Formats: sequence, structure tokens, C-alpha cells
Amino acid sequence: MSNRQKVAVIGLGSMGYGMAQSVLRGGHRVWGSDINQDRVARFRSEGGEAEELELVASEIDVVAVVVLNAQQTETVLFGENGIVPRLRAGAVVLACATVPPAFAREMAKRCEQRGVHYLDAPISGGAAKAASGALSIMASGTPEAFDAAAAVLDAIAERVFELGHTAGAGSAMKAVNQLLAGVHIATMAEALTFGMTQGIQPETFVEVISKCAGTSWMLENRAPHIVEGDYTPRSSINIWPKDLGIVLDIAKSADFDAPITATALDQFKAAAEMGLGWDDDAAVAKVYARKSGLTLPGES
Repeated sequence: MSNRQKVAVIGLGSMGYGMAQSVLRGGHRVWGSDINQDRVARFRSEGGEAEELELVASEIDVVAVVVLNAQQTETVLFGENGIVPRLRAGAVVLACATVPPAFAREMAKRCEQRGVHYLDAPISGGAAKAASGALSIMASGTPEAFDAAAAVLDAIAERVFELGHTAGAGSAMKAVNQLLAGVHIATMAEALTFGMTQGIQPETFVEVISKCAGTSWMLENRAPHIVEGDYTPRSSINIWPKDLGIVLDIAKSADFDAPITATALDQFKAAAEMGLGWDDDAAVAKVYARKSGLTLPGES
């Protein structure tokens, strides 16, 4: 293909792995990188490049950074073995983690100083949409950054929201999304377990509420995990203390009170303290169940 690019995907977790697969399926050469070498080996077996990323960094066109937080993002970009100093001028960083807007602006500035474009590009949609190339991306950056990342964005996203020419706007919108998503998951868990106290079984809850005004995308996606008693992490509990913490930090800086967000955050913190941090985030229902003496599906 005429626009075939050399792409690095750093972070092969549930989202990053699917994104790497989508970019590979789009006809590009893709280097997968992760601290978990089993994931790297698996991706190579599926068509990822076998050569070590460090040896070809100067040839890379796009670096998608799909790690957990700001600290990991900064380490990947500018740490001891950071990739930005090794990139060619004109390459672009696609930064996908949920981070504070001020951090995104700082990373963009540091990349620009080295002639590298930075696209503030938080992602939404979950692992399944990452693997099918159907993510929603909330992006902001210079027109040049959008142009440099265009082919990869086409491969991984169903919709790219262009939110401005300055990094930080994408991360601000992601914070708004995460406020709603985290609250919706916690509220779903509260409603489902409240229903159980009234004799409503979880499967009935899903059947009825998913067709009524009280539904949400998060309810329809996460409540079935509770019904199935399957807490294999698609998105873990541990993500939410970080993401809702970012929301509250931004709110504080804006002198904005966000009490519902704070309450949802408390539920995820309680779940983490119960040892559920690496379980699927639907496991927040166990906080309510334990307090009320309820037995969720799959529990004895």
C-alpha cells in the first residue's frame, strides 16, 4: 500500500493489543512493545515485526503509547530509554492514556522541542472495539500531528473527534467521559444489588433495565459480567481510582464541586481495598453485596 507506515505500539494490554492488531490488519508494519514479553512474542507470532524496536526507532513514523497513566507515558517518551529522542523529525506520538490536560500540554511542548509531533488522543470503546478498529478517539493537536497520524487513526478508530489544535483538549474531554463512565458503572452496581434486595434477580435486571430509560452503555456492557459471575478484567477496578482521581483533581483546580464523582470513587477504592483491584470493574458490585449480605452469581 502506498501509505504503509512503520508503527510502534507501546503497551500491549487489552486496549493496546487490539489496537496493534488493527494497525497490522490495516497493512502497516507494526512493532509491539510491552514489559510482558509473552504478549510481545504472541504479537510477533501474529505478524508483528520481530526486530527489536530500539534498533529501528529512528525509522518509526507513528508511536502509539497505550499505557496506564501519565507517569508511564512520560517514562516511555522521555525516561532513561525514552523513545522520543530517538525518533526522526516529523514522526508523531499518539498518546492514548487518560492523563491531566496540563500533562498533555507539557508532553506536546517537549516533543515539539525535538521536532516530533504529539497528538493528545485518549481512547474509548473497550477491548473489543480496539481489536475491531472501531474506537472513539478524543484528539487534539496541530494539523501536522493529525496528518502524520492519519493512517493509524483510520486503522484503529470508527470516529475521531478533532477537538482543537492544542494538546490538552482531548484529555479534558476524556476526563468528562471518565466521570460519566465511572459513575455509570458504580450506579449500575448499586441499582443491580438494590434490585436483589427486592427479589429481582440480576439476569432479570439486565433483561428489563437494558430496554428501559435507566439503561446506559456501561450498564449493558458490564452488568452481564455480574450475571455470568465472570470478573476476568476487560477494564479493571484499579483504573478508576486513577481516572476519577484525575477528574477530581481537575475539578478542584476549576473550583468545581463533583460530589457524585467523589462517591463513585469511594466505591472503587473500597473494591480495591477488598483485594479486587485487578478484577473486572463490574466487581464493584461486590462492595454493595458484602455490605448487604447478598450473594452474587457465581459466589457460594
